[in-house]
Order: sequence, then C-alpha cells, then structure tokens
Amino acid sequence: MAKIEASKALSHLRVLDLTRVRAGPVCVRHLADFGADVIKIENVSEESYAGPREGPDFQNLHRNKRSMTLNLKSEDGLEVFKQLVKTADVIVENYRPDVKFRLGIDYESMKKMNPGIIYASISGFGQDGPYVNRPGFDQITQGMSGLMSVTGKPEEGPMRVGGAVTDVAAGLLAAMGVLTALVERDQSGVGQWVQSNLLQAGLTLLDFQAARYTMKGEVAKQVGNDHPTFMPTSAYPTADGFMNVAATGMGVWEKFAAALGRDDLLNDEEFKVAKGRSDGRARLNAEISRTLSTRTTAEWVEHLLKHGVPCGPIYNMDQVFADPQVQHIKASAKVTHPTLGEITLLNQGIGLSRTPASLKTSSPLKGEHTEEVLEELGFTSAKIAALKEDGSI
Repeated sequence: MAKIEASKALSHLRVLDLTRVRAGPVCVRHLADFGADVIKIENVSEESYAGPREGPDFQNLHRNKRSMTLNLKSEDGLEVFKQLVKTADVIVENYRPDVKFRLGIDYESMKKMNPGIIYASISGFGQDGPYVNRPGFDQITQGMSGLMSVTGKPEEGPMRVGGAVTDVAAGLLAAMGVLTALVERDQSGVGQWVQSNLLQAGLTLLDFQAARYTMKGEVAKQVGNDHPTFMPTSAYPTADGFMNVAATGMGVWEKFAAALGRDDLLNDEEFKVAKGRSDGRARLNAEISRTLSTRTTAEWVEHLLKHGVPCGPIYNMDQVFADPQVQHIKASAKVTHPTLGEITLLNQGIGLSRTPASLKTSSPLKGEHTEEVLEELGFTSAKIAALKEDGSI
C-alpha cells in the first residue's frame, strides 16, 4: 500500500510525524484524517507513550498513518530522515524543546534542506522562557493556566477537567497553525516554524474567564455547575438523574418559570433582574431543584423544549453513544485492525461537504511501512538490509 488517502483535501501533502503522548498526535491525526500522507516515525526500540499499542488511546490517536522505524541517533538513520524531509511539507514534533537541537533536526537545520517545510513544535510551556525545561503534562497546565481554579464547587478546592483538554487544545491549535502556514506558503513559497503549548492552550480554553481578568482584573471563582454570571444556567436534579437548563435572558427566564408553573419566582423581587438571579443563585437553584425533582429528566426535557427553554440530559458515556443525534452526526466510525479486527473509534469532528475526512485505516503496526517508504525514496533491497543490520531501522 502506498499512501492512505482518507480524503482528497490534504492528499497532496506529506507529513513527518515525530510525536508521542497526546498533544502532538492530536495535531497529526487531524491532518491524517483529511488525507495527508502521514509517516509516523518511531524509534527502533522505544515503546509507545500512549498506553498499549492495541489499546483505545493509541488506536484513537494514530489511525490513517503509515509507520516506519528509524533511529535518529544513528548517522545512517539521520541521513534517511533528511532525505524524507526533502520530500515533505510538514514536520510535527513534541519533544522536550532541547531534544530536536541535540538530534540536529530543529527547524533552522531542516529548512536548509527544504525551505518550504512547515515545522510544528508542541510543548508544555513554549520553546523558550523560564519554564522551557519543565516537563509539560495536561494536569500540570490545567492547574497553571487557571482552568482548575474555576472548575468544581466553591470551597472544595481545585478540580481538573475530566478530559485532557490542554493536550487536545494544544494539538488542535498546532493543526490550525500548520494549515495557516500552508496557506501562507502558497503566497511566499517558504515555510515557517509553528508553535503551540499546553499552558497557552489552557488560557485559550478559558476564553471569557481569562478576558474578565485581563480587561477588568476580575479573578473568577469556582461556581460548580452554575454559569459564572447568567442564572439560572446550571445542572439540576430530576426524579431519575440530572439535567442542564440554560434559562439566560429575561425572555427565556419567563418561559422557564411559566413552564415550571412557578409564577411566584417571576414575582419574586430579587429574581426580576439578571443580577438578582445571579446573586441569589443559591435560593433560586433550591426552588428550581424542588420542582424539577418531581419528574424524570426525559419528561422535563420534552416539556421544557416545547416551551422554548434550552435544556438537555446529562449523560454517562454509554448514554452519549446511544443518543440518536450522536448517532446521526456519526460521532464514531468503524475501522479494521490487522489483529483486533473491527473496532470503533471517535470520528473526525469537522465536516467538509466535498472532501470529507474518513477513517480509512486503523493505527499501523510498528514499522509496518518502513520498507515501503524507503523504496519510495529509491533505496535498494541491499541498502535496506544494511540499515536493518546496523540498527538504523
């Protein structure tokens, strides 16, 4: 098999994937899903940093890629990589910032061989500065970006977000940067160094919470499931679980109170204005919870939606994938793995009408395409055998 053409959108591009763990693979997965020829370059002896190779994490992160093993610390292995660089459009790495320089594969070195190369680096804290040598992990940067300070219930201490959000966001920001640089290259003809980091990704996710501080000096606090400012927007108990309601704005608030049969809440002097509903959220939430707990989530969702009130159930993961809308948008897709058989993975989250992404192949076996890639570079069988012999591949 030559290229894996998951889509026509990026099928003209070749990406060299030096990534590990999560943030880097998220970036490259996006490019692979849209058809880029991704060559995942793996160390000859190094094990996976994303759990077992046949586990859900690895399979989710590395589909639609080809794999080759290459020892970048050997002279011959490094020479093979340099030849690959001449054929590539993009390199993505998330080593510690100093590693690429020690290996001699940093951006300045690579652009000498290929001035058009787009080189993406993803790190914990950036490529320089006082924290450049700190190890970067999602939970660490969730804390340092402020995300954990606004997540969870008041007075109960910081709480991490349930997903690896700074990892994933840093990967998606890097993918956006790569695509932006590729568009710019169409005009200039030259590449550039794209950078993202987990710390800034956390700030990006905070969005208005961070902007409240940068503009007004407001330090956001934990408010649990409540919206920081617009109430009643929160999670409420029902007869059989919990549900979310977002009754922001006077019009929706009036519809919500009427749907609950609670005209008394509309006539309450404190709740007649938005600030009063926010300041008096504890009493307001208690009254709403008292009413919502009398019927099931499904009953309330149907009833409130008929009255024009935004709301929805709060699912466990099995309920998520049983939901008819989740199934309709094809949030998961099946792919066949050479040893696992048919497996179901998360689908690409972006839709294109003419050149959509697809899950064409599962994650590759380690080194599955090494010889194939080398043959594309013009290596003979004898030369490939020699590279195997000296441990370069």
